[in-house]
Amino acid sequence: MSFQQALSGLNAASRSLDVIGHNIANAGTTGMKSSRAEFAEIYASSAGAIGGTNVGLGVGVADVSQQFSQGSLSITGNDLDVAINGNGFFQIQMPDGTVAYTRDGSFKTDANGQLVTNNGYLVAPGLTVPPNTQSLTVAPDGTVSATVQGSAQPVVLGNLQLASFVNPGGLEPRGQNLFVETAASGTPTTNAPGSDGLGTLQQGYLETSNVNVVEELVAMIQTQRAYELNSKAIQTSDQMLQRLAQL
Repeated sequence: MSFQQALSGLNAASRSLDVIGHNIANAGTTGMKSSRAEFAEIYASSAGAIGGTNVGLGVGVADVSQQFSQGSLSITGNDLDVAINGNGFFQIQMPDGTVAYTRDGSFKTDANGQLVTNNGYLVAPGLTVPPNTQSLTVAPDGTVSATVQGSAQPVVLGNLQLASFVNPGGLEPRGQNLFVETAASGTPTTNAPGSDGLGTLQQGYLETSNVNVVEELVAMIQTQRAYELNSKAIQTSDQMLQRLAQL
């Protein structure tokens, strides 16, 4: 193993450990989707090739991809907690006018009765809960209705729609359980929950993180071993160079 190969392997292992550590740290985060480091071989360019043949220079992290497998649903009993059972994302209106997407359905109402995220961002398309609401119902198809004081019949407040992407793995994470579209993800398609392959909504539940802690710990041990191996290779190469310099 050359010094360059060991160095690239050390850098790749270090970045992979960062990804694994992030996953483990967020194992209890609602709707969190785990990340995975994708590795690729590194070769010298043709101009720098030895004898006209490209030389392998080790490994590098080509990308960090999001894993959008379904997390388990945990019952909360809170009327404003809504989980997506299946595909799709809630649409969140950001302060700058753009739209972000999330699987975290732990909603609340603000001072104006508007349905918002825990960070205060408006849940699109925008629903206002009357101040005298006694109970709130979110149907599997996204219909939101409220029973208000003095009225026997529930009032329909609006409909929650879900967004889907051709390649959700191409979404860019922005923190706070939010994602934004990119050229890789494609443009979103919105529709009612339960239609066009979208999941249904379950009121009183939240989707837990899809992080498998056992798998992440095993991956951490394997990556640490790779880190130690490349580190020792660099130390050995350095010792050999020191001896050559003393000749």
